[in-house]
Amino acid sequence: MGIITVSRVTSKRELRKFLTFPWKIYKNDSLWIPPILADRFKTVDPERGVFFQRGTAEFFSAWKNDKMVGTICTAIDYKANESANKNECVFGFFECVNDQQVAVALFDHAVKWAKAHGLTSLYGPFNLDYEDGYGILIEGRDRPPVLMCGHTTDYYQGFVENYGFKPGRGDNLSYARDLRSEVNSLEKMHIFAERVRKRKNFNVRCADFSRWKEEVDCVFELINPSLQHLNGHVPWQREALHELMAPFVKIADPDLILFAELDGKPIGFFPALPNFNEALIHVNGLRYPWDYLTAWWHTRKHPKSAAIKSVLVLPEYWGSGVAILMFSEMAKALLAKGYEWADLSLTSADNPRTPALAERIGAKIYKRYRVYRLTF
Repeated sequence: MGIITVSRVTSKRELRKFLTFPWKIYKNDSLWIPPILADRFKTVDPERGVFFQRGTAEFFSAWKNDKMVGTICTAIDYKANESANKNECVFGFFECVNDQQVAVALFDHAVKWAKAHGLTSLYGPFNLDYEDGYGILIEGRDRPPVLMCGHTTDYYQGFVENYGFKPGRGDNLSYARDLRSEVNSLEKMHIFAERVRKRKNFNVRCADFSRWKEEVDCVFELINPSLQHLNGHVPWQREALHELMAPFVKIADPDLILFAELDGKPIGFFPALPNFNEALIHVNGLRYPWDYLTAWWHTRKHPKSAAIKSVLVLPEYWGSGVAILMFSEMAKALLAKGYEWADLSLTSADNPRTPALAERIGAKIYKRYRVYRLTF
């Protein structure tokens, strides 16, 4: 049987074992895309990680018979707790061998840690990031995830729910739209979009990367008003948004970063990114020097898909057709650049508008993720 112990990560050697543990869990999983290890080290570094500008975190490993068998992180987001008037512990980096007792030991430790810090619930999994690779994969194991979407084993859902966790909000959905099929429906959408443009006098423009910081500020003016209606929405801080979007300047195509405007004022945002996960699935998280050569080889290939990570429209323009107009322009741009399909992720099932928009343009759900909460 063996005794399971959970201990805090205290050294660089232990931290490397913590961060590379997923390679053990997913070594035979062809859908898993290893995270870039250097990015993970930055995320968990109190001096460099953006989460630590607003919170604190500790990392723990589970051991059985002198072998690492699981990991978990517990964290406090002070700004989020203050803004929402709650006492919540965010958990993440949850990875575990297929042993329910190991999962129980990790969750027991997280609950104990949370109570010791005066907190009353666990919420996650989030890997110190509310936008990248969060949640437990509930449905959709027929293809790898796209950029900024996660992948988990098929037994995590049972472990989490057996412990007593409940869905913390509506499931997060990934939609796919094949751009080569149902061409007639795309043509109908283009016709409708053109009517909207003329009737409402909307304009759609591409991003100007020469003034990238100002463009991110435009997104900041849109993001909280556009998302504040969602259950569990954590208001974005300007600095966190800049930190999230800064790396994308190097990989984004400005022709695929769209703003909708009325009289020169931004009212909508619709960005797509080349799905570089098609290359990253081959490069082993860049753990070793030779992985960079593999990365160079695979990044030479044009991705088949683009990942649309957000659709933001100010509430006063909901129902105006501006979202359809932006997707119409995006579809034209993607087809012109040789993309075969578009991913729209992640949107919440609680969102009354985005799923309806996705279905209206012919997109279908292909992955479902779930975030959980345990109250005590």
